[in-house]
Amino acid sequence: MAETPRLVSDIMSRELVTLREEENLELLADGLERFGFRHLPVVDGEKLIGLVTQRDLLKASMSSLNPSATRTAFEAKLEQNIFVAQLMQRDVDTVSPDTTIAEAARRMRDHKRGCLPVVEADNKLVGIITETDFLDLAIQLLGD
Repeated sequence: MAETPRLVSDIMSRELVTLREEENLELLADGLERFGFRHLPVVDGEKLIGLVTQRDLLKASMSSLNPSATRTAFEAKLEQNIFVAQLMQRDVDTVSPDTTIAEAARRMRDHKRGCLPVVEADNKLVGIITETDFLDLAIQLLGD
């Protein structure tokens, strides 16, 4: 029987899709839809500098509705002229790979987070832990 996962590094996702500040919402919306992600870390090189969520994108779209333009034309213009840097959360709660799974779960629950980027020294992004990772763990522990 395999050892029970104990640390964030045991269950985090290591293959990441990331954004850069200078990308526009057109690419962001496409990426979220194409890959089925709800959280995308924003990086400068390997360093985590922010996070964009599906909720952030929804807020930007809803708060910018313009009744005088057709919805399609307005949305296209909005997506081209707003950039990740304007939308991203800069104060991001993170964990290290050696944080316990229980601590990460408590932080996500207590602060109502859907994910926690996983960083090493100097804020180097090495993974992300999401609600889905915890559901996968529950399934594993409960048995198929």
